[in-house]
Amino acid sequence: MTESFPVGRPAGCPFDPAREYAAFRRTDAPTKVSTPAGVDAYVVSRYDDVREVLRDGRLSSRSAPSEHVVPDADLEREVDSGSILQVDGAAHKRLRRMLAGEFAVKRMEALRPRVAAIIEERLDAMLATGGPVDLVQEFALPIPSLVICELLGVPYEDRAEFQARSAVLVRVDGDPDEQMRVSDEFNQYMVELVLAKQARREDDLLSRLITRGEELGTPLSLPELVSIGVTLLVAGHETTANMIALSTLALLRNPAQLEALRTDPALAPAAVEELLRYLSVVHFGLFRHVTADVPVGASTIGAGEYLIVALSSANRDERVFPDPDRLDVTREGAAHVAFGFGPHQCLGQQLARLELQEVFTRLYTRIPTLRLAVPFEEINYRDNTLVYGVTALPVSWDEQI
Repeated sequence: MTESFPVGRPAGCPFDPAREYAAFRRTDAPTKVSTPAGVDAYVVSRYDDVREVLRDGRLSSRSAPSEHVVPDADLEREVDSGSILQVDGAAHKRLRRMLAGEFAVKRMEALRPRVAAIIEERLDAMLATGGPVDLVQEFALPIPSLVICELLGVPYEDRAEFQARSAVLVRVDGDPDEQMRVSDEFNQYMVELVLAKQARREDDLLSRLITRGEELGTPLSLPELVSIGVTLLVAGHETTANMIALSTLALLRNPAQLEALRTDPALAPAAVEELLRYLSVVHFGLFRHVTADVPVGASTIGAGEYLIVALSSANRDERVFPDPDRLDVTREGAAHVAFGFGPHQCLGQQLARLELQEVFTRLYTRIPTLRLAVPFEEINYRDNTLVYGVTALPVSWDEQI
């Protein structure tokens, strides 16, 4: 029997993945589901199976990141040659190789002082208001937006425009005509930015990509640079902004965990990893096309079929994570798969970690009395977008002494 793919989170449990995944994990073979995209697919829900399929070259990411939840998606449309999320094989390796150095640990660590300064500036601005404020608009969004703007060489004054366009593009239930129009506008904006970088190089990622390609004799084309720029701009602020806000809500709902982190800021790196596991904001998982027969658990999935790689289910696999539904900022053990795994593992994961670590180190110590300004039950969630989060997070605090 084919079941429906679970697209929601449990009522009253906004931090947990769909309850159906627990049943899926008890089976030895992937569960077949019908999807909003109009095709059937097999859900890969166990941690070990998820890691195996994500590093298997027989799976194509051409329908990435989550087109199985887009109603009547065109899964056969031509893939943009510069889409690092969707191209495979040698084409993907070329793009990844060009970008990898920009997100190396050493380069990211060099950004830490600037990221810390940005966070302190936003905290000063928040505290100056006296509260209450929407943490999403006043803190969670500005920090990664400013960081990615500086990294790419995008004027920060354009942030409201690209944030609005990004919000349209990541919806899974948006109007296709509107999304096409917004996509065209976004691409045209990036075309103009890239042309400006080609004419006048600066100390930013896009300029360095242009120069590196020329030096290697394999220059990136204008469409490739545009696609890379749009992808990094959207992904660079959407995921981290949602993690900042949703993590704060989860910690406020788990005061003992928040107190442990506030008391010992050195726990920040472990807390980041645990919240990435616990929340898994890429909540629809990853969509993959099977290009040749591939074993998954006790089954073999044939060429031409589709897989849904359920990251949130893998991160709650009781075989790997003891008491997986409990938030524990001191947890040790296996690495989560919130950033994916294998060749397409998130390129910007070290930047995301750095930003989250600095937020967790500073937000809860600078504002130790931070609390919700509305009842928890009134919080609304972004459950119709590719990245899960909250639409707003009203918070307040006691007057600072």
